[in-house]
Amino acid sequence: MNALPVARLQFATTTSFHFLFVLLTLGLVTLVAVMQTRWTLGGRPELLRMTRFWGRLYVINYALGIVTGIVMEFQFGLTWTGLSAFAGDVFGAPLAIETLVAFFLESTFLGLWIFGFGRMNKWLHLALIWLVTLTAYASALFIMLANSFLQNPVGSRLEGGTLHLDDFGALFSNPALAASLPHVLSAALVTGGFFVVGVSAWHFLKRTNEVEFFRRSMRIGVVAALVGSIFVVNQGFAQFGQLKMYQPDKLDESVVGMPLGAMIGLGFLMFVCAILGTLLLVRNWITRARFLHYLMVAAIPLPFLAAIMGWLVRELGRQPWLVWGKLRTADAIADVPAGQILFSFIAFSLLFAALAVADWVLMARVAKRGPEPVDEPAELPVLSGV
Repeated sequence: MNALPVARLQFATTTSFHFLFVLLTLGLVTLVAVMQTRWTLGGRPELLRMTRFWGRLYVINYALGIVTGIVMEFQFGLTWTGLSAFAGDVFGAPLAIETLVAFFLESTFLGLWIFGFGRMNKWLHLALIWLVTLTAYASALFIMLANSFLQNPVGSRLEGGTLHLDDFGALFSNPALAASLPHVLSAALVTGGFFVVGVSAWHFLKRTNEVEFFRRSMRIGVVAALVGSIFVVNQGFAQFGQLKMYQPDKLDESVVGMPLGAMIGLGFLMFVCAILGTLLLVRNWITRARFLHYLMVAAIPLPFLAAIMGWLVRELGRQPWLVWGKLRTADAIADVPAGQILFSFIAFSLLFAALAVADWVLMARVAKRGPEPVDEPAELPVLSGV
């Protein structure tokens, strides 16, 4: 048995699962921060209830996403030791910053935000959710720094058979990062928007009594989905020019043809759904247009599917290189029997599948239950009832 394809399939599977959690986390935390900002500035009580309801869903997804990220990182030391040995000095720097700074700060601020409901000044509490949001985006930045280095290994020099970090600032000005980071962040905004709109539409289909609550939620979600879809399509095409600069033959490789076509098709489909969703902003339509409600519920998976296709385009197009022009994928795999890699692949896949099912079951349960009653005490922690 050849260990290389098994190892690649293992990393592709675990990374795909983790990426789905990350997209929804980034998108939801942004919308929750907007909701809480509007309430803090003197908005209606529904905005506080919206903050708490969508915040519960965000926290569930965040908590389970942490586990998938930890498991995924094990593979660098277990399966891809060649990458760590050859480029660990450069590739490991942004990953270490992401873990030690962005991740721990984000978790700390989030904990304070969760247990600070009704227990601290509303402006301080608002600052916490924005700090959570900013550190989440910082985490995405450093992850994309590391990934962009694999695409275009700037800021490094080859010495003694290993790469050494020469210019940390060059990682931030990497052409591979310029269009990819806005593309990922706009994809997260689309994902959060489609999720909020889809859940709100489901409640309208069930003839909810919380009409004002889900009307306001849907408006915020529709705006996020529309703005995000515009940017995700724009930045997606903008990357083609960057690819020609540092990987001129990538777009000619037939291996990326199918996922590339699927990604483009899904991107335009999301844009069309977002345009149709704007019809729900019309006051008389938001509760009556049931065909649009069915469409919005069905559209929830679209951003996730498009994200997986986009990731496949980005990673498959780099093959056979793991670090473009510097380290081949076949030379980076650890000296581990293929049978052991296959066993870990099956174990990781089962674990990730269980986490994904648990995530969606918990989120579906909270989403279907709807927001807390109007007279529920405001100081109740955001995790209550989960």
